[in-house]
Amino acid sequence: MEELFEKLDLSEYLSAYNGFLARPKPLFISGDSRANYEKIEEISQLNLNSPKEVANLDEALMRISKQAILHISEIYEFSKIIEYFNYLKSQNFAPKMRGYLDKIEIPSSIDKICEYFDENGEFKESIDERLISINEAYKNKKQQIDESLKRLIYTKSISPYLVDTQIHYVNSNEALLVRGGFNHALKGAVIARSSSGYFYILPDIVSKLKSEQSDLLDKKEEILFEYAKAISAIFNKNLPFLKFINSAFDYVDSLIARVSFAKSRDYSFILANSSKDIILSEFAHPALKNPKRVSVDFRGKILLITGVNAGGKSMLLKSIMSAAMLAKYLLPMSINSAKSSIGSFKEFQAIIEDPQNSKNDISTFAGRMLGFAKVLSKKQILIGVDEIELGTDFEEAASLYSVLLQTMMKNDIKMVITTHHKRLAMLLAKNSEVELIAALYDEINSRPKYEFLKGIIGKSYAFETASRYGIPANIVASAKSAYGDDKENLNEMISKAINLELELKLKLKSTEEKELRLDELLNEAKEAKIRADETLRARLSSLENEFYKAINEAKRGINLKDIKDKQRSLNSANSIAKAIQKPEIISQPLELKVGDRVKYDKIKGVVLSLSKNHAIIDSNGVSFRVPISLLKLTNQPLNNPKSVNISLSSPKSASVMIDLHGLRSDEAIYRLDKFISDALIAGFDEVLIKHGIGTGKLAYAIKEFLKSHPSVKAFRDGTPSEGGFGSKVVKL
Repeated sequence: MEELFEKLDLSEYLSAYNGFLARPKPLFISGDSRANYEKIEEISQLNLNSPKEVANLDEALMRISKQAILHISEIYEFSKIIEYFNYLKSQNFAPKMRGYLDKIEIPSSIDKICEYFDENGEFKESIDERLISINEAYKNKKQQIDESLKRLIYTKSISPYLVDTQIHYVNSNEALLVRGGFNHALKGAVIARSSSGYFYILPDIVSKLKSEQSDLLDKKEEILFEYAKAISAIFNKNLPFLKFINSAFDYVDSLIARVSFAKSRDYSFILANSSKDIILSEFAHPALKNPKRVSVDFRGKILLITGVNAGGKSMLLKSIMSAAMLAKYLLPMSINSAKSSIGSFKEFQAIIEDPQNSKNDISTFAGRMLGFAKVLSKKQILIGVDEIELGTDFEEAASLYSVLLQTMMKNDIKMVITTHHKRLAMLLAKNSEVELIAALYDEINSRPKYEFLKGIIGKSYAFETASRYGIPANIVASAKSAYGDDKENLNEMISKAINLELELKLKLKSTEEKELRLDELLNEAKEAKIRADETLRARLSSLENEFYKAINEAKRGINLKDIKDKQRSLNSANSIAKAIQKPEIISQPLELKVGDRVKYDKIKGVVLSLSKNHAIIDSNGVSFRVPISLLKLTNQPLNNPKSVNISLSSPKSASVMIDLHGLRSDEAIYRLDKFISDALIAGFDEVLIKHGIGTGKLAYAIKEFLKSHPSVKAFRDGTPSEGGFGSKVVKL
C-alpha cells in the first residue's frame, strides 16, 4: 500500500493524515461504506476534541486473557479509551452516530477506573490515604536533601574544595563539584568526573536520604501493584468488552481523524459508488503546491493520454488514480464533490517507474511485461501505465500493446495510459471503450498549457520543446529533415485537428450557453404571458363585479315608488359607474430607437431593429421579436456626460459579522458581496463570516469567492471561540 501511495506522489499526504490518528492503523475502515460516509458527515457537523495518543493494546489484551497483571501505565491506556467514549457519548450527534454510540454500554466497574488517573496519567493520591502519606514523606526527604546540601556548601571546612556553589544533577542524584583532597573535609562517594578533572560527590548524608526516598517509592509501587492486580482481575472478567472497545476506538479514531484532516485542508469526501466511471470536477492532486485543477469524464475502459512532453500527462494519470484510491478508502481530497462521481475498484496497480536497475537484473520492457502478466487475470482493477511503449521498439510495442489491451478490456479492467506513440493511439481509437485525451500546447508562446482536450490524439511537440530549452535552430531543422516530411506533415495535421477541435468546442460551448439563455428567455416569456393572462382575467372579473353593482343599483332605483328615492338611487348608480377605473388604452405607441435599453416583463435587452409594431431586442447574445406595446424603457445612459458625482454614505446597519447558515450558495454569495461592500464603506478592516460546516458546498463557494475578491487581503478559519472551521475571519 505504501509503495503504491509513493508511486502516486501521495506519501506526504499519507504522512500528514497519519498525524491525526491516535495510534497507527490500516487505511481500510471496516463496515458498510455508505454508513461510514454518513457518520463522517455527522461528525463534520461538530467541532470535536481529538483523542489522546493511545498505545497498541493487543499484547496487553493477550496477557489479560492469561490472567496476567498489567502495569499501571497500561491500565491508563485503557482508561484513555473509556474516557474518550464517555466524551463522545456526551456530544449532540445526529441519528447515525448517536445510534452507534448508544449501543455501547460501558460496565460501571470499568468506567470507575477512569477516576483513578489525573490528566497527566498519574495515579491520583486521593484514591488511597497511604499514597498521600508516602508523597508527603517523599517531599519532606527532598526538602531535607536540599537543606543538607546548602549547609554543606556554606561549611567553612568544605568551601575551599568547592569548584562552585551549585547543586549538580548526575544520573538523577544531587551532587557537589569539588577539587581533589576533599575527602579530609567531606564524606561521600564519587559518582562522576568532570571534563576538567574535578569530582562529582554524592555526600553520605544525601545518600542516606536518597535511600530513604527509594524505600518510599518502593512502598508506593507496592500499593500501585495492589491496584493493578485488582484492576487486572476486573479486566479479565470484562475481556470481551475490552476487546470490543479497543477495536471500536480504532474505528472511531479513523472517522474522526479523516474529518479533522479534511477540515485542516478544506478537503471534501466522495463516497465511491457501484459504477466504474471516474468523473472528476476541479480535482487538485495534494502533492502540487499551486495546482491547475483537473476535470475528467472517464466512462470507458481505457483512457489514452497523448500529447506534449512535460504537459502534465503523468500527473493527470496520477490524479485519476489518486482520486479513485482516496474515494475507496474514504479519504478527503480537494475536489468539487457536488459534480464528481467515482466508481469502486477492488484493487489498484501502477506501472509507472522504470523497473530496470542494478539490483533486480531485469530490462525495462521485461519489467513492463512482468507487470502486465500479474494483472491479466484480475478483475475490478484500476491500472495506471505511464509511457506504455517504454523500453522497446515503438512499432513492435504498438502492435503488441494494441492486442494486449483489447484482451484486457474483455475483463473487468479499467486503465489509464500515457503514451507518445500515435500509431498505438490510432489502433486503439477505433474501439468505443477507448477514450482519447490530449495534453495541449500553446504554439504562440511555445510552452505546454497543462490543459487537456478530450476526443483527439495529441502531438508530442518534441522539436518545439527542444528549441524552447536552447537546442540550436540548425540542429532542430536537421532533426526535422531526418524525421521525414510525411511524418512531419502528419504532426501538422494533428496540430491543425487539435486547433480545429478547440475552436469547435469553444463555439459549441458558446452555442450551448446561448441555448440555455434562450430556454431561460422562453420560460420567462411564458411566465410573463401567464402573469399577463392572470392579471387580465382578474381585471375583467373586477370590472364585471363593479358594473354589476352599478346596474343592480340602477334596477333597484327603477322599482322605487318615491321620485326622490329613485333619483338618489340613480345618482348612486351613476357614481359607482364613474368610479370604475377602465383599462388605459395607449393611443400612441412607445417611441423607440435602435440602441435603447428596454424591458419586457423581467427580460432586459437592447433594441437592435424596429418595424411598425415590433422590435428585435438582444438579451445576452439572444435575439427575439417582441411587440412594441409590451416594452418599457429602462434607465438610459447619459449622452456625452461631462461629469459624474458619486457619494457614498456609511450603511446604517453595518456589522462586523454575517451569518450565512442554511443559505443556498448563490444567495449566500450575493449577501456576502453586499456585506463586504458595506464593511468597506464603514471602514472595517476585519470581519467575521459564519457559514457552518454542513456538506462543505457553502464553505467551498465562500472560500472561492474570497480568493477572487479584490478587496480581500487574507482570510483564515476561525478559532474555536470564533466558530472554528465553520467560520472565516477576513482581513479587508
